[in-house]
Amino acid sequence: MAEPAATDQLLFEGSEWTFDAIRRTYDAIEAVALEDLGLDLYPNQIEIISAEQMLDAYSSSGMPLMYGHWSFGKKFIFHESRYSRGLGGLAYEIVINSNPCVSYCLDENTMAMQALVMAHAACGHNHFFKNNHLFRQWTDPEGIIDYLDYAREFIRRCEEKHGSAEVEELLDAAHALMPTSVFRHRRPPQRSRRAEQQLRRRRQEEEERAVHYIWSGLERSRGKEDAQDLAQERRRKMRLPEENLLYFIETYSPVLKSWQREILRIVRNIAQYFYPQTQTKIMNEGCATFVHDHILKRLHAAGRIDDGAMLEILVNHTSVLTQPDFDSPNYSGLNPYAIGFAIMRDVVRICTEPTEEDRIWFPEIAGCGDWRNVLRDAWEKFRDESFVQQFLSPKVIRDFRMFGLTEAEGKSWYTVSAIHDEAGYRRVRDLLAHSVDPAVRQPVIQVTDVDLLGDRALQLEFRPLEGIPLAEEDKQKTLEYCRRLWGYEVHMKDVGPG
Repeated sequence: MAEPAATDQLLFEGSEWTFDAIRRTYDAIEAVALEDLGLDLYPNQIEIISAEQMLDAYSSSGMPLMYGHWSFGKKFIFHESRYSRGLGGLAYEIVINSNPCVSYCLDENTMAMQALVMAHAACGHNHFFKNNHLFRQWTDPEGIIDYLDYAREFIRRCEEKHGSAEVEELLDAAHALMPTSVFRHRRPPQRSRRAEQQLRRRRQEEEERAVHYIWSGLERSRGKEDAQDLAQERRRKMRLPEENLLYFIETYSPVLKSWQREILRIVRNIAQYFYPQTQTKIMNEGCATFVHDHILKRLHAAGRIDDGAMLEILVNHTSVLTQPDFDSPNYSGLNPYAIGFAIMRDVVRICTEPTEEDRIWFPEIAGCGDWRNVLRDAWEKFRDESFVQQFLSPKVIRDFRMFGLTEAEGKSWYTVSAIHDEAGYRRVRDLLAHSVDPAVRQPVIQVTDVDLLGDRALQLEFRPLEGIPLAEEDKQKTLEYCRRLWGYEVHMKDVGPG
């Protein structure tokens, strides 16, 4: 696409922002996003908030509404203390995956920074939220704000009726089990909003009969069938093994009342809502960074942003992309902004100015010229692991000076297992894709059996990740919280991978 025609009409001048300048700048940013990049956006809601409001958003995982719990206050105090002592800054923005897409911009931002964060969040993140297949499958942008409002009000009423201590104890256990309480491989059936509201009313009306239905389909005796057949049939009816601990406990716990089940459902629904973000950190931040970089450079080329503002934008853009060296005190692994942006910029190069190496590695896109469609297709169809496998090029590997290391058990040294040759590039790509796969970073704990008509002991299995056992303290805490919710004994068995 040709560069936009230059104009003397600046969108803003100076560092101070006004609402008129923000509206004018947003309109220009949105026009480039839609007409040049071809992005597909939810309607945007831009809100300017104070530092204290931003700290509030930190404490509630960035959500505009949240039920009360002491852990949110603890997060607020931690971040507020660091901020007040100058030990850490605040995010320039927080964006919410909702329809309309809500972007909170810090009122301390300069006008140049407001332009950057609107392009980054209101266009980049917005498009990714709306179009990536994981977010489409696992989240409900149209209903999330209403659901959070319902959750907050429901838990408030429970505190009034049953006491804050009892509700807090339940939430403590539910929050502790959140990481093992998402569906990773299948999606539960989705009801309409009206059907969900009717179901909630029925649950609350049947509080006194909370658990009797659990055993209605089970028989105490199966004639001459042996115990193994009974156990197999029992597991089949309960669809075991089950990866979502809170879902299973909510459904089958012999001791929970209906309001307690609903609170567990609220906690695991919120955990599920954030599940796609753990799968797409590199892609989501890379997309938003690429989008803001492209949009603001085009507005600068068109004379809509002056050199001073563009210099400030580039300084902050470069800061976001900083990749500390491995021996730096600030090193904590690969910067997802940096690696995501680098791969996406490299896709543009491969599509427009490919080398012979690119034609060998990327024959389908090398020289095609249509980088916009290539990137939009990637943003829609991939997650971090598959994106790295598909698009990480030898050039980016060289630019980041990546190589592979292998550690042998019981040895005091590492072996360099991948260097900058063809086999090494493929090995590095496999290693990086593996490292960003949440499936290898999160413990796999499943419910494997329970005899509701017998001792009611819940049987769990833990599968070690890469041979790493579950720490004994973590194991005991998991069992403690499960027992608190289940009401009977809970056992955990370690099994080998597979």
